[in-house]
Amino acid sequence: MTPAAELRLRGRRVLTVARKEFRQLLRDQLTMAFVVGLPITQLLLFGYAINQDVRHVRTAVVDQSRSEISRRLIGELGATQTFAVARRPATEEAGRELLAGGEVEVVVLIPPDFARAYYRGRGARVSFLIDATDPIVARAVQASAEGLEEHLNRDGGASALGPAGAAEAGWRSAPGRAGFVVQPELIHRRHWSFSVLTYFNPELRTPVFVVPALLGVILTTTMILMTALSIVRERERGTFEFLIATPVHRFELMLGKISPYVAIGAAQVAIVLLAGLLLFRVPVRGSLLDLGVASLLFIGANLTLGLVISAVTTNQLQATQLAFFFFLPSVLLSGFMFPFDAMPLPAQWLGELLPLTHYIRLVRGVLLRGAGLSAHLGDVGALLLFLVATLALATRTFKKEMR
Repeated sequence: MTPAAELRLRGRRVLTVARKEFRQLLRDQLTMAFVVGLPITQLLLFGYAINQDVRHVRTAVVDQSRSEISRRLIGELGATQTFAVARRPATEEAGRELLAGGEVEVVVLIPPDFARAYYRGRGARVSFLIDATDPIVARAVQASAEGLEEHLNRDGGASALGPAGAAEAGWRSAPGRAGFVVQPELIHRRHWSFSVLTYFNPELRTPVFVVPALLGVILTTTMILMTALSIVRERERGTFEFLIATPVHRFELMLGKISPYVAIGAAQVAIVLLAGLLLFRVPVRGSLLDLGVASLLFIGANLTLGLVISAVTTNQLQATQLAFFFFLPSVLLSGFMFPFDAMPLPAQWLGELLPLTHYIRLVRGVLLRGAGLSAHLGDVGALLLFLVATLALATRTFKKEMR
């Protein structure tokens, strides 16, 4: 055989193997979905959903002045697009409770003598209380408040509101000069004075923000993969036949499968907490019992999801691909890496369906703000609902038979 003929023969053999491999890939629907779906998912998430510009931060305004100038200030807050006034508590204590419970991220305190201090040129003080557990949001809010203060001081002297505002402050018109007001007793160049106070992470340290959320990411990765691979591995090794021969019900089989991993997850929680406390000085302000309950719900939700993956896949490669396909949006849309409130509404709706989103809120609330589970009943209910739904789905899709 000539070299040219041998080369053509080798080319045909390579082409035959490549054609066979291509057909096998086309028959593997899950792999093809992963090949096509993963780049599309990444493109949509990074191009549309992920946004580092902090906008529409949930804000509570305690307006004890209830004056024209305080209403103007509230309007200016909304105009910045950084603040989204969501609550109007009557007292400072109620505002602080909303901040500690994670219902808002900023509380703006407007004191009763706000209008009088403004019009008299004594510097109208406004306090911004910021939940600094997320340093990115805290810095953005602080910068926005400082920028608003500069803007108002350039734009708003006492004469900007005219005689009506001056009359509200108790100024008197000078004799023989109707429409004009006398100068205030004390003349300060800056009519506005904003003070920004950071709570729960006053040093704005990133590890305080990252480590509690990293606990959820670690549990998501290990719990889903370990459970998904456990049953699939037995199918590949042929040991699943022994389980078929036993009288164990499929529901009992699933519970027995996930039980050891609950203990593993609890050990991981303890390891991360201890490392965070010793290495990064992460505070533990809340109850460890509350954290334990939330962690058990989250571990159970991930384990049952792993059972669903094992029920719909036939080999370890498919199980790994499907687990990664769920893991990517969980990390990007849960508030772990990017501010949750900065994402578009459709991305937030999708993030609310992910258990990691609710667990991150719970663990940060308990560890950093000292909030109890009663302050996060919505997140607890979401984890419980996800757990029940995935357990029911796994029970329905799992078949105790060889494939």
